[in-house]
Amino acid sequence: MHREIGLFNSGATNLEYSVIGKGVPILLFHGGHSSCHEEFGYQRLLTSGYSIITPSRAGYGQTSPITDLGVSCHIYRSLLDHLTIEKVHVIAVSAGGPTGIAFSSMFPDRVVSFTLQCAVTKPWHAPEDKEYKLAKRIFKPETEKRTWKILAAMNNLMPKLTFRMMASSFSKLPYSEVRKRLDYHSTEAFRKMNNRQRSYSGFLIDLEQTQRDYSKELAAIQTPTLIMHSQNDSAVPLSHLENAKALIPLSEVFILDSWGHLIWIGKHAAEYDNALISFLSRQQNNMTLSTNEER
Repeated sequence: MHREIGLFNSGATNLEYSVIGKGVPILLFHGGHSSCHEEFGYQRLLTSGYSIITPSRAGYGQTSPITDLGVSCHIYRSLLDHLTIEKVHVIAVSAGGPTGIAFSSMFPDRVVSFTLQCAVTKPWHAPEDKEYKLAKRIFKPETEKRTWKILAAMNNLMPKLTFRMMASSFSKLPYSEVRKRLDYHSTEAFRKMNNRQRSYSGFLIDLEQTQRDYSKELAAIQTPTLIMHSQNDSAVPLSHLENAKALIPLSEVFILDSWGHLIWIGKHAAEYDNALISFLSRQQNNMTLSTNEER
């Protein structure tokens, strides 16, 4: 896929972003340890007539490490102005959930629809949790590059074993059940993910931003919303879906019996793709009808 990389400047702040495809625009807020080079779930969107704008969120890639989520969202809106894009479908993935929630609540006039994918929607890892403490050590800016180089090297050398060792970080299922939900592409897709991931200072910003309660912002979202999740997700529990569903007025849920957090790979990926494309098409058609009626 052809990916155009840009660097947008807003005052002293840099925002790295990519644009892929031609068509109806989607603004995608990637998950943790990712950037504007993300690939999961893109191919079906592109072949279905969508273009994807992916900013590297705060602290990731070449984007400035902005800790104020509101300031970041104003810059994302300025990016849309710069690209002369009036309205977008917004997709927020995993630790990118708070960014998508904040943007959609702040700028409803720019959002056609909102989709949460295995996304954080309420306080996540607490500072006293072992996951939080470990992440603060191995993903801090001084060590994260080494962490990912070691992980990528191990994954390149032993892809199946590495997947098996890491499966419990993404799935609540025993590995015997995980295997039943994988296909022959899964191990290679996982290997490629570990080769492109970096944390920079972004994941530490994510850890702080996911301590907040976003109830007020969720309740303020007035656009149609699809909340997608795997019922076997161990990285972001299903309670995050339940929280969003309870608070977003115009929301619907889609729960997969997929292997775990990475719903874009495995035997259920096509089911995920179909549900997302169906939702986006419905909202795009509704917007077109409303525009015609106003005329």
